[in-house]
Amino acid sequence: MGEDISVAMRLSGRVERGALERGERTFLRRGRSGDADEFTALMRESRELHRPWSFPPVRGEEFVALVERARADDFELFLLCRRGDGRILGFFNLSQIFRGPFLNAYLGYAVGAAHAGAGYMTEGLELVLRQSFGPLGLHRLEANIQPGNEPSIALAKRAGFRLEGFSPRYLKIDGRWRDHERWAILADEWHERQ
Repeated sequence: MGEDISVAMRLSGRVERGALERGERTFLRRGRSGDADEFTALMRESRELHRPWSFPPVRGEEFVALVERARADDFELFLLCRRGDGRILGFFNLSQIFRGPFLNAYLGYAVGAAHAGAGYMTEGLELVLRQSFGPLGLHRLEANIQPGNEPSIALAKRAGFRLEGFSPRYLKIDGRWRDHERWAILADEWHERQ
């Protein structure tokens, strides 16, 4: 019995290699080009869930381009993976990371349809906040969410984001300018909740 636990721990360590943050059921790591097949299959299977809100990469070359973009100083791509088997559950990205006096980034996220509603994204967002307000040294995160996207708004609320305002025709998505609500959280607000 003890040997089985030891083997499971070694396997889990291999699966979680490169983990930036670990939670009870999930861990965050950076995306790699080799993740393209698993990631894009998950996003293709999840089209019904994501549309009309977002359009994550569904082709290998789109995902590889996202991984390449994450090599820049102003963009981070985090894959949310399940502990134990390393399966990709969803992703988070930080874009337009500003340094200097602003220390701000814009947050995006999507979960695979098979994993929606299981609490993985709630845990994952906490890991992203830990990374953002810890090693990345950010002061503020902003999530711009379309008003009808109730699951995304609920996720932001659970993580402590507060509504800052409304931006009419803010982003062009699927060929149309879409209204968005601006949700944000500051590092000190997050630290107070810990």
